[in-house]
Parts: sequence; structure tokens; C-alpha cells
Amino acid sequence: MLPSTLPTDVQADLLATCVQQDESVGERLRALGATYDDLRYVRNAPLTFPPRTYVALDDRSVPPPIIPAVSFFSGAGGMDTGFQYAGYDNVASVEFNRIFCDTLRLNHPGKAVIGPPDFSGDVRQFQEIADALRSRAGLPSSKLPFEGVFHGGPPCQSFSMAANQRFARGDDNFKRTGFAHSEYGSLLEDYIRLIIEFRPRVFVIENVPGLKLMDGGKQLRRALEPVAAAGYEIAEPTVVNAADYGVPQMRQRLFVVGARDVAHAFRFPPKDRWHVPSYEALDRPLLGVANHETREHKAASLLRYTQLAYGERDQLGRVDRLHPLKPSKTVIAGGLKGGGRSHLHPFIPRTMSARESARLQTFPDHYVFTGPSARQFTQIGNAVPPLLAHRLATAIREQVFEGIAQSRMYRVPAVQATLALETAGIV
Repeated sequence: MLPSTLPTDVQADLLATCVQQDESVGERLRALGATYDDLRYVRNAPLTFPPRTYVALDDRSVPPPIIPAVSFFSGAGGMDTGFQYAGYDNVASVEFNRIFCDTLRLNHPGKAVIGPPDFSGDVRQFQEIADALRSRAGLPSSKLPFEGVFHGGPPCQSFSMAANQRFARGDDNFKRTGFAHSEYGSLLEDYIRLIIEFRPRVFVIENVPGLKLMDGGKQLRRALEPVAAAGYEIAEPTVVNAADYGVPQMRQRLFVVGARDVAHAFRFPPKDRWHVPSYEALDRPLLGVANHETREHKAASLLRYTQLAYGERDQLGRVDRLHPLKPSKTVIAGGLKGGGRSHLHPFIPRTMSARESARLQTFPDHYVFTGPSARQFTQIGNAVPPLLAHRLATAIREQVFEGIAQSRMYRVPAVQATLALETAGIV
């Protein structure tokens, strides 16, 4: 547990005074030479911390990029990052949100980002995206298959259960419309059309569990029929909990993996025996890291927060104090019109910063999120945890690509080299 520089009685008096006199807690703390991070919870049961098992991506090396990959609906690049750490060459990302594209370009210099301002990034614009993949990322013509991986997660609001818990099914605000959603419902089919066009060796579809649960999975099976007819062996759509694969967070996602020219369907890797507790991801130095701006809470909120036990919820603010010896609750994104609400730090009575949330999502500390704070949380909460993507990508590499001569891998060194020079301003 973190040491505190404020005695308990001093903290209690400071917060009570700020409530009574409607004063800024931050100003009072600064007058004492302290910060919000010097505040502490009052209710702290004794804990025994087990030996550490977590190996963050920051502590792993990036292997040589061998297998080409293209991401769709790329967001801030969670899948891209996980595949990169598994030895994949991320040759292109397709994304329609300008801020997300800025994050991708900042963290993956030299790769083709097919999105604003040069492209729409909208997979519904089939010809534009197909032409861009060929011209900017060097993907082969329609006569040649792409000997790499396509991976992507179509926006999932229309399938999400969590997004609709506030409304009854008959309510006008109930949004779980699935494939019938006017904006998002057809995106899976649009992505599948691109899969059939380029015939990647492997494709991955990632989404919320609701995609499988809707109508007992009938619409999903119907959507997958064209790729099955195109010769792909499709594994049973599988819901996984990220915490079962080394991620210090409880997060359920659905994965569909298809491969061509294989003897059997993809098999998901076995679950880990133990879960990684949240404190192992959070207990790292924060000095000098980006995206670590913390919120200055009002005294009334802090008085409530300080009384929370491990894992307890503040009912008024609807935020949870994380239990340090358990995986975090799901890091949420919020909508594009509002940022996600982070959880309360397990040891400090404040909401976590975007960087701390990114650590629970297993992004390395050098990964920087662009845009205002609310958009940073949106990007982080929308992402697939890179470590989960890494485990999936590693299993795909071992089951599908190992043993294939490297000469058969489709590579695009000339295109990538040109893009890297353009990014550096050399050409």
C-alpha cells in the first residue's frame, strides 16, 4: 500500500472544512505541500500480497515482424499493438474517427492509416477502402490472396447489453437493435465483403457477447455463410474473459476466427490458472508518462470515497473502488458524445487517470492517446486489451503460420519504407 503524507485527522479536518466553506480541496492541499495522491481511504482491511506474476508489454520485446496484418475499425490500436508484440507486421489500419487516426499515426509511424483526413475510413465505402489498401498498403490484386491476417471489431453499440441496461426492451431508448441498426447494423457484412475480396489467410471478428446471443446466434451464422462458402474453416464463435488470459481486468469479448487452407478450425488457447490482480498493473512509477491527468474531486465526493472498502461502490457517484487483489472491473468507454467514467483507484480516493486505465487495458506506457481527456478515455475503453490480442495472435501464428516458408508470406517492404520516409518528412 502507498504511504501517506497526511495524518488521518488532518485529512478529515481538511475535507470537512472544504465542505463547510465550499473551498477547493486542491488549493488546501497545495498550501500543505500535498496533492490528491496524498489522500487515503479510511477503511483498509489487512491484505497479503502474493508474489508478482504479471509481465506487462512494457517488459516484453517486440519480435521481428514476419506476418502481415490489416486492422479494421482499428480504434486506438489495441488489436494492432497486441499483434505487433506477437510478431506481426501491421501494414494498414482502417478507421473513420479522426482522433483515433491521430493516435494510430503517432504510435505506429510508417504504417498506412486509411482514415481522415485523406480517406473516409468507412468500410461501407467498399471501393475506396479496397483501392486504398492496394495503393497505400500494397495489398495484392483480386487475383491473389493476402497471405496474412485481417482483424477487426465492427462498432458494437447495437449489440451491446451494457449499453442498454437502463432501458426496458420496449422503451424508445432501447438501442440493442443488432443487425437492424441503421448506422452500425450492416458493418459486419461490409467487413466480410472485404474479407472475401482480399482472401486473407486468417480473419478475426471481435465484438461484444451480444453479437452471438442475439436471436440465438442465427443472424451471426447467416452473416458468416459467405466466408464459409469461400473456403474458410470457421471456429465456433467464442466468448472469452480477458482476465483468463493475463489481463488484470474482467472483460468479456466475442471472437470469431476463420482460416483457409488449414487442416482444422482454430483452437482458442487454454485459460490461465490464476488471474492477475489490478494492483500489479497499477503499481508502477508514473513520473513522466503521458495521459496522466487526474481529476480534482470536490470535498463532498472525497468524503464519500474515503469511506469505501475494497471493491465497494459509491452509489451516488456510481463509481467503484477497485479491489487491489482482484482483476479490475471492466474499463468502460462511454459514447462518442461523452467520455467513459473510470473506476476509483484501489489505494487513492480518486478516479483513475487515462494512463492508469490504459494500464488496466495493458497498453504499454509509451503508447500515447491524442485528443482531450474525455476522448482519451473513449479510445482506451473501446479497445481490445493488447495483451489479450497478443495471446490470440500468438495462437494464430502457432496454429496457422508456423512451418510456412517465409517466401510465401506477402510482404510490402517498399510501400512501408516509403510511408516511413513520408512520416519523417524526408520524401
